[in-house]
Formats: sequence, structure tokens, C-alpha cells
Amino acid sequence: MRIRVLLFGQLKDIVGQQEQCLDLEPGADLASVVTHYAEKFPRFKPFASVLACSINQEYAPASAMLREGDEVGLLPPVSGGKAPAAPPPPSGHSLESEHCAIVRDKIAAQEIVDSIKQPQDGATTAFEGIVRNNTRGRRTLYLDYEAYESMALSEMEKLAQTALEKFQVRDVRLVHRLGRLEIGETSVLIAVASGHRGPAFEACRWLIDTLKKTVPIWKKEHFEDGAVWADGEPFPEEIRKQGDFGR
Repeated sequence: MRIRVLLFGQLKDIVGQQEQCLDLEPGADLASVVTHYAEKFPRFKPFASVLACSINQEYAPASAMLREGDEVGLLPPVSGGKAPAAPPPPSGHSLESEHCAIVRDKIAAQEIVDSIKQPQDGATTAFEGIVRNNTRGRRTLYLDYEAYESMALSEMEKLAQTALEKFQVRDVRLVHRLGRLEIGETSVLIAVASGHRGPAFEACRWLIDTLKKTVPIWKKEHFEDGAVWADGEPFPEEIRKQGDFGR
């Protein structure tokens, strides 16, 4: 059977391609895909124990059985990556769901925050992730962000829906930008509207902290003396415990 494999971040650099078709024996599981790359590419092997995998844009365990035509994502710890090798979509390209968006143009933070305010709200909170000019003493020139875009939007929307229920806030917005970002530009915006400030603060903090660990978005930092992957956040236990991909 033939499946489609998508590689992101450091894994894409190691293999040298973003996308491959892979022929497997019928009945192969997800772990066999990771084993294939670990055996073929020595630099891939250290990632086998820390990556997460998806089937058709849903996180899946190592034991998950594959079917003809499945789309498999090999995902290193999130928050480290680089821009896609393929030409970027035209300016203004975006993906949107009920509460979330992935964009390539500048994020209009104040407009978004103002748009969710309603007379019954007693509080709105907003978090902006900003591109800073240094990392651990090295001068940063710019950042590049990439994502498993359709899956990232789906995971963001799941977070939004969970926050609405968990914190009983009235509305939320999650917006993440991809592509090249200059110093001082906004990479991610979280906005929350609520009747009271406590739930608004709590929901905003939970959303950004969880997004940084579970949503498949990566970045690469470009310095005066080269470029490096940003340190990836470890996947949460509920994702890591799904299976041992490093068997």
C-alpha cells in the first residue's frame, strides 16, 4: 500500500523533502513509518523518541494501523521550524475557523480585540507573542514560521472550544502568523472576552501555554552568524503516551 508522508521542521531538513510517498506492506502500523526513517537517516533516529505522529491530521499512537492513501505527519516538538521549501501562498492567504485563523499578513491585534467586545463583557484580555531581537545573547535578524496548516487550525479550534467550556468565558480568538516575521512583529494573538477578569486571564494564559505545546507550528531563528531551530516544547503526556515511536 502507498501512503503520503509529510515532514516538518528539523525532520524535513534531515530527509531533504517536505513530502514523500512511501510504499509499505499491508497491515503496517504508524511505528513502522518512524522505523523506516530512523533506519534510513541516522540523524533522524534521536527524534524517534520525542516526535508525535498524525494520521489524516489527527494525533495517533504508534500502534495505529495504516490504510491505503493515508496522510501521515511526522511532527518534531513544536515551536521550532523553518519556512516551507515551496513558494509561499499569495499575500493575504489565510485559513479560518469559527474562532481561529492562520495568516501570512500582519496581525491587526487591536482590531481583533475590539471586534469581540460586547456590552455584557466586564473584561477582555489579550496576549501578543512578539519577535524579539535576541535569543540567549545572540542578535536575532528575523524568524520564519511554518505549520501543518490544516491540522494546526483544527487543533487551535479545539483549544478555543475547550477554553470556552473550561473557563466559561464568552468568546475567544486565536490568530497565528506564518512566514517571515521581522523584529517587533506579532507572531500570535490570543484574545478573550468574559464577564469577569479572572476567567479571562486564566483562559488567555491556558490558551497560549497549551498552543505552544500541542499545535503543529514551528519556527527557525535567523542570526547574524547563522540560523538554528528554536527549542521545541515537549508534547504533553496525553500525546506522548499514545505510543513509543522509538521502539
